[in-house]
Amino acid sequence: MRTILVFLFLAVFFIVTFPAYLILLLLRKKNRLLSSKIAQKFVQWGFRFVTFPAGMKRVVLGLENVPKDTAVLYVSNHRSLADIPMAYITVPNLMGFVAKIEIKKAPFLSWWMELVNCLFLDRSDMRAGMKVILDSIESVKQGYSIFIAPEGTRNQGKELLPFKEGSLKIADKTNCPIIPVAISGTDDLFENSSPWIKSATCVIEYGMPIYPDQLTKEERKGMGAYCRDVITEMLKGHEQYLVNNPSQKKK
Repeated sequence: MRTILVFLFLAVFFIVTFPAYLILLLLRKKNRLLSSKIAQKFVQWGFRFVTFPAGMKRVVLGLENVPKDTAVLYVSNHRSLADIPMAYITVPNLMGFVAKIEIKKAPFLSWWMELVNCLFLDRSDMRAGMKVILDSIESVKQGYSIFIAPEGTRNQGKELLPFKEGSLKIADKTNCPIIPVAISGTDDLFENSSPWIKSATCVIEYGMPIYPDQLTKEERKGMGAYCRDVITEMLKGHEQYLVNNPSQKKK
């Protein structure tokens, strides 16, 4: 029943907001910043609207750690497709998400994602991947925060996959603060019960800023590994919030 309701709510959102999308698309040609700000409000509202019937119970931690006056690089682990709604609903600043190229094939969703400066990464094309990094660097310089998941794919295991160091070049080249983000429970919402959607508690935690210019030479050289270790420690504190989730009950 939840699955049907989510698709119905998605359809309603896309139908109701389509005129606004067309207006914002025109506005983007004259004022990209204003268009992005308004579009992100729509996207945040839309994700709240859709995650309500999904039964997503959100726990948000450490939001006070995110600088409000500068663009940042959010570096997160990746458990589920639901990570994107969790991030967009909770971030306090203008942000673009680096998502896999396959999402670009999804009509309506990808259209709105492009309006909020999301970038689509083709992991099979090294040259295209480098362009995404360069475009992300430019976005940060223009004041847009970027959200990346350096594991490169969804991972429901207990141990995080190695972080791809290339994605951390965004912070290395712009010297913007890195915000480590730890996400738990989003896979219980969908992936662990696919193709059905089940109610679950989802936790997102924003860690203390990491400033590249304050790291040692070795730490800066391996910023991906450094961020991975920070996020691993953050995840250890999430278990207390997940005790009622489906996967926890099976243990």
